[in-house]
Amino acid sequence: MNQHLVPAGSTDRIALMQTFVRIVEAGSLSAAAAQLGATQPTVSRRLQALECSLGVRLLRRSTHAMKLTEDGERCFERAKELLATWEAFEAELRGTGDEPEGSLRVIAPHAFGQQQLVEPLARFLRRHPRVTVEWLLHDEMQDFVAHGVDCAIQVGAVRDPSVVAVKLAEVPRIAIAAPSVIEGRPLPAHPSELASLPWLALRTYYRNEVTLTHVASGEALRFAIRPRLSTDSLLAMRNAALAGLGACVVSAWLPIDDLAQGRLVHLAPEWRAAPLPVYLVYPQARFQPARLRRFIEAMREAMPAIFGMDVPAPAGKEARSEARLRRPL
Repeated sequence: MNQHLVPAGSTDRIALMQTFVRIVEAGSLSAAAAQLGATQPTVSRRLQALECSLGVRLLRRSTHAMKLTEDGERCFERAKELLATWEAFEAELRGTGDEPEGSLRVIAPHAFGQQQLVEPLARFLRRHPRVTVEWLLHDEMQDFVAHGVDCAIQVGAVRDPSVVAVKLAEVPRIAIAAPSVIEGRPLPAHPSELASLPWLALRTYYRNEVTLTHVASGEALRFAIRPRLSTDSLLAMRNAALAGLGACVVSAWLPIDDLAQGRLVHLAPEWRAAPLPVYLVYPQARFQPARLRRFIEAMREAMPAIFGMDVPAPAGKEARSEARLRRPL
């Protein structure tokens, strides 16, 4: 090997550049080490090896900060381009039918990720045995770059105009309560009968008022609530409802067993809250590794089979569910 290109005993330059890019994107050596599954000294040695091989200083580091040098800024931009080109080149050489491999870091909402998406994830992993997945559960959207995230399942509006969002489905939402909340009265059939009940609030989607729409007529009715309990956890709210603390609006898939066994009742059953869109979101990139493409395909395929999901029928050009968002939804 040409000693002027790769110094003896050094790590492959592509790997060194991958480490450098991860350091910059993660914001620190320790964060990059955690994402790469390496130690901080190892990451530091790789950075030093790259700086040595290039003959320039890429980063200035102090106890509390890290900043790219002018050479580092140029190297960072060119390294990202080179790595994307290299991945595309490898994929072309292997052929489009090659089995995907490598690791995916995926974020999903706590409740949805635990109860609805594990089985589709298991099918994906059985189908692609050379792929591994880090399945991270967060209800708040995380920074893709800082946390090394490949993609995320997001319930609700996508407000980041820089990402690509693939709409997978919509989640219907209904009003429910424990039988004790209505105290033996007839089951409320109209939203006007619900305002006087004790309520629970899911802060992510509603806090001080609820709007329900009649499924057949489209009539909408809004009423104020004074929540006895507010939470940002769908599972916590379900448990609070089971404890008889109040009525609440939940994703229709969540209380299926509770409704069937009489632990909860469906309030105003001909009315629904506005459905929530479900998106698969990932950073804009010129090249998509096969493992990410296959994962997107698997989620698109799985969503219609998940009980309680609505999959909107395509309409014209808008049927293309993958598009770069240009404005908030």
